[in-house]
Amino acid sequence: MKPLLHIIAQHKAGRSVGIYAACSAHPLVIEAALNHARRRSGLALIEATSNQVNQDGGYTGMRPADFSRFVLAIAARLGVPQEQVLLGGDHLGPNCWQDLGAEAAMVKSEQLIADYVEAGFRKIHLDCSMSCADDPIPLTDAVVAARAVRLCAVAERTWRRVGGEAPVYVVGTEVPVPGGAQEALEELALTEPKAASATIDTHRDAFQAAGLQQVWPRVIGLVVQPGVEFDHHKVIDFQAHRAADLAGVIETQPHMVYEAHSTDYQTPANLRALVQEHFAILKVGPGLTFAMREALWALDQIEREWLGQERSSLLRETVIKAMAAVPRFWDKYYLSTGRQLALDQQHSLSDRIRYYWPLPAVEAALVRLLANLDANPPPLTLLSQYLPLQYEAIRAGRMRLRARELVLHHIDKVLQQYSAACDDKPS
Repeated sequence: MKPLLHIIAQHKAGRSVGIYAACSAHPLVIEAALNHARRRSGLALIEATSNQVNQDGGYTGMRPADFSRFVLAIAARLGVPQEQVLLGGDHLGPNCWQDLGAEAAMVKSEQLIADYVEAGFRKIHLDCSMSCADDPIPLTDAVVAARAVRLCAVAERTWRRVGGEAPVYVVGTEVPVPGGAQEALEELALTEPKAASATIDTHRDAFQAAGLQQVWPRVIGLVVQPGVEFDHHKVIDFQAHRAADLAGVIETQPHMVYEAHSTDYQTPANLRALVQEHFAILKVGPGLTFAMREALWALDQIEREWLGQERSSLLRETVIKAMAAVPRFWDKYYLSTGRQLALDQQHSLSDRIRYYWPLPAVEAALVRLLANLDANPPPLTLLSQYLPLQYEAIRAGRMRLRARELVLHHIDKVLQQYSAACDDKPS
């Protein structure tokens, strides 16, 4: 993690630089992120969450070692050097086992942490903020910190056993449900500066009490709420003036920056302002699969108009049928009915569709869509109608008319905003 530590050191030295993490398990998103890093000769920080990837398989069916092989295989195919690929684990703690008692959940969490570090993940978010079945709500800072330190000790032992670079850590959690808020939002309360200071002090004391004071300089990030979030159809924008006092807290820490979750759909100017206010680690997840879905829906429409219903892959219908047949990934989040439910299912910023891409029927329809359009390239007039940015790139000779490349290009437009925000070179 020396390259990441170097970025943090540059930021602490006064340069307005940062890094973004692509939090997704979809191969097209990962390919886009790796391609983007390759073109820029920069780093690709790819993160998995404890819900996506854990020792029980998570919702992707992948364990940490599977995810590591998966990402590195894509990197090798694209010619991205392994040293440009950083792997991170997000919300690692009792998140998946909150229905268990605290001790049982922590035992599971210890295995989770060990598996992630053994698989080569070296950016570890120690997140023990959630209450388990026999816990009070909410947990005190002291309990959260003690559990985080317990997991850090496991990570350190595992690293010393398997070798490689030393892990770096992120602590703290003050964000809504991962993947976007479930309720309509108007304005968010930022983390109070006193609360951020208390979280840092409590964790530092816990590290020292556990004999891990030498590890503390590798705690590079603190998760707080900077006042950014999105619900199904609306974005709460970052307001730098509201975060000024909070930014002042982290300025006093010699090796820490803030990590900002739920930055999806922020404007380029807001992303840049976040980095300038020391939210130097930006997390993006649903915003990338949302962009992918936009491109695929456009290609679905192009395919229908070009080849006709009977020759089409029917990708969109296949996804909608899958969501109706397996509602557990959205039914707790979308409480609407009728036309509004259809709108939420397909176009919500929380992008619950991302859970359905791995289903065999959906995967088969996607493969057929891309193959159909490659075998029967559509006229540029249809591309101009449904994917105008990609039309312009083709007309300018910057890309080929290949269906997969159209999707990757659309995802890359989001990644460009993040890399620009994290770079202090003049635009």
